Amino acid sequence: MSSYPGMRLLRVTMLVFGCVLMVGASEAQQSNTSAQLDVQSGSTQPAPVAPQAQAPPTDSQAPTVITLKDAIDRARKLDVTYRTALTAAGVAREDHVQARAALLPSVNYNAQYLYTEGTGLAVTASGDTRYIANNGVHEYISQGNAHEVISGTQFADYSRTAATAAAARANAEVAARGLVATVVKTYYAEVVARRKYANAQLAADEAKRFFDLTQKLEQGGEVAHSDVIKAQLTANDTQRALRDAQLQMDSSHLDLAVLVFPNFNQNFSTVDDLRLPPPLPPMQEVEQQARAKNPELYAAMQAARAAGLAVLAAKAAYLPALTLDYFYGIDANQFALYTNTPEGRVHNLGYSASATLNIPIWNWGATQSKVRQSELQRDQAQLELSAAQRKLIAELKSFYAEAESARIQLDVLRQSADLAAESVRLTNLRYQAGEATALEVVDAQNSLISARNNYDDGEARYRLAIANLQTLTGNF
Repeated sequence: MSSYPGMRLLRVTMLVFGCVLMVGASEAQQSNTSAQLDVQSGSTQPAPVAPQAQAPPTDSQAPTVITLKDAIDRARKLDVTYRTALTAAGVAREDHVQARAALLPSVNYNAQYLYTEGTGLAVTASGDTRYIANNGVHEYISQGNAHEVISGTQFADYSRTAATAAAARANAEVAARGLVATVVKTYYAEVVARRKYANAQLAADEAKRFFDLTQKLEQGGEVAHSDVIKAQLTANDTQRALRDAQLQMDSSHLDLAVLVFPNFNQNFSTVDDLRLPPPLPPMQEVEQQARAKNPELYAAMQAARAAGLAVLAAKAAYLPALTLDYFYGIDANQFALYTNTPEGRVHNLGYSASATLNIPIWNWGATQSKVRQSELQRDQAQLELSAAQRKLIAELKSFYAEAESARIQLDVLRQSADLAAESVRLTNLRYQAGEATALEVVDAQNSLISARNNYDDGEARYRLAIANLQTLTGNF
């Protein structure tokens, strides 16, 4: 007779009504006891309430809400690896500017005074001096100098620095895309950790409700004590899982704070946009973008080109170099525009020009050693270019397969989560009707939490797979 559904419902109703009466009587007794204590203490005022501790000003402020784009922009200002790559690109660009300036004439101003020891007597008209290293006892130089050097090494260095600057810019783009993938991984790890904490909280609440239900049914003689024990063990496990989920959530929150805030700000929240996954282009389109926009391959190509130009620059040291100088100004015994002589007034301003051809003959094999050194570097750069090409093909296929697999699994994971939720609902109804065991209820609850966590991980996996793929192709 105890298994009859109507009788079971009647017993549960009477049990709940008895619990309500007991709670009401307990509250009334506590109220009377509190009133008696107030009368005995001689006070008719209610007991003072302890003031709550005020939070720090930073905690009382509304948290900063950041999106994925905000996190990427903030990380670009703080990431050391990315800023190092930008610095290297800037240095390479300035090297190219300096190489270009070396091809153009330079203009300098020279101001010089030369004193020579005389004979001790009056200087004759011929300018006799004891020490004749200079053009006179007193010589003043104030002139401009246009200087130009023409050599094959300079032209080769100009082309080499252009290729080096291009390779440095490509490496900076590689660092930027790698940083985006890192931010995506950390950002969505924080989002998924919050989701898993919510799932753990839901599991703990559901386990507590089931534990209360088994206790009531045991008091009514509907279930055995073993169901209560199983429910209590499940509730304990869910509480432990809840604490672990909170720890993981706090840890992921700190990881993101280190990445995007310069002052280690923890008062922020992220936008959960995992429900809006980006589309995956066809493989043919991805291959075209990888060939045209892959920075690693472009950096390897420019590095090989720069190494080849370095060999050309080293070989250019065998060729002659031409130096041209043009001087205009004063080079006289008096610092003046004019000099008065017995023969008349002499104009001190003048100009001179010189051309020097420097032909290398012998330097103990230094030039030959530099050529061999640059050839070794060229061969290494070509080897790295070949490796970069093979690596691009392998990573492209691997990353695309990962993204496609994650995208396909999203539908299955979503369906599994919906089915698990429905299974929990039906199993609870069957258990209340006496048609299911406590073990089935616990298994259904665990399956629901596992399915939801797997779905959250699947969404984050797909986002990370897209970010890794875009390191090779750029945004699509």
